[in-house]
Amino acid sequence: MRLLPTRSCSPGMKLAKCIYNEDGLVLLNERVELTQALINRLQQFGVDFVYIQDRDTDDIEVEDAISQETKMKALAEIKTQFRKAMEENSKSKFSKNAFMGRAFGNVIKMIMQDLDSREGTHIMLLNMNVLNNYVFNHSLNVCIYATMLGMANGYNREEIAVLGMGALLHDIGKTQINQDIIKKPGKLSPQEFAEVKMHAELGYRLLKDEPNMPLLAAHCAFQHHERENGSGYPRGIKGNEIHDYAKLIAIIDSYDAMTTHRPYRLAMLPHQAMEILFSGVETLYDYKKVALFRDNVAIYPLGLSVKLSTGEKGVVVVINPAIPQRPTIRIMEGADGEKITQPYEVDLSKQLTVFVSEVEMP
Repeated sequence: MRLLPTRSCSPGMKLAKCIYNEDGLVLLNERVELTQALINRLQQFGVDFVYIQDRDTDDIEVEDAISQETKMKALAEIKTQFRKAMEENSKSKFSKNAFMGRAFGNVIKMIMQDLDSREGTHIMLLNMNVLNNYVFNHSLNVCIYATMLGMANGYNREEIAVLGMGALLHDIGKTQINQDIIKKPGKLSPQEFAEVKMHAELGYRLLKDEPNMPLLAAHCAFQHHERENGSGYPRGIKGNEIHDYAKLIAIIDSYDAMTTHRPYRLAMLPHQAMEILFSGVETLYDYKKVALFRDNVAIYPLGLSVKLSTGEKGVVVVINPAIPQRPTIRIMEGADGEKITQPYEVDLSKQLTVFVSEVEMP
């Protein structure tokens, strides 16, 4: 299968992976033949990339980070609990709910079990859900990233579970903010931005006394917008004053936000977002944690179309475990622009003078 920007698709192409709606239900099935009307609809819904069946790359198999069953259950629980918090906020009350901690604890267990079966793989999440509710899907994505990175960093099961819980609920404070502001498609006014910034403290208040909720999860919500140099919020703490879990969630939160399509801007590709993270090392983000993230994220996802510094064009077919930022590329087009009848592969982890110069963008 091949990963193509939706705008590059043409009628007659067939989907290689299902496309789901915000509830995790199938919207378009695998092997559905695209029409121009379907392509237009996908673009309208903010679907930047789709996996397409392709004869030259039919050996590429892309495994999802978690099963569709786990994703549907997780999203359903996130929606239930977040919407409950929204409704109670509108009534100016919030009752403590022992079920929240247990429910999300079960979600974390399911995610950990799925990721255990995929140990050794690299994180490769592209946000391609139609009718995507950003807060819900973002919360789940950040949890998946954080859980996998906790495993890669050698945390024990209890530590990973707490980190995953903090990641899953880092944005729950947004349920206490005017939803018209949260969903605003354009730039926020200074007053609106000041209100949105309150979500970190509001999230902490919601979680700190919640039964069956680790207090550290509440601190993840409180601190995930703090930065290394003290330029963050809500307290402007810095360096060692910020918990390691919150530092990691800050990186993941920023990355997932940058790589997600929003009404006011297109999603960045992973390598672009990674460059921005590294530009903020030691001022905004902790270097060791950005490096951990880099070493476990597929910067160039499987099936992605790229151009090399040699002028050749091809598709990512292997993510090299030791150096994921230097994948193996199957060359499909020569530097002269001619299609190659017998594609060949270039391993960038061995050909160190060759690098990816361009990526096919949405």
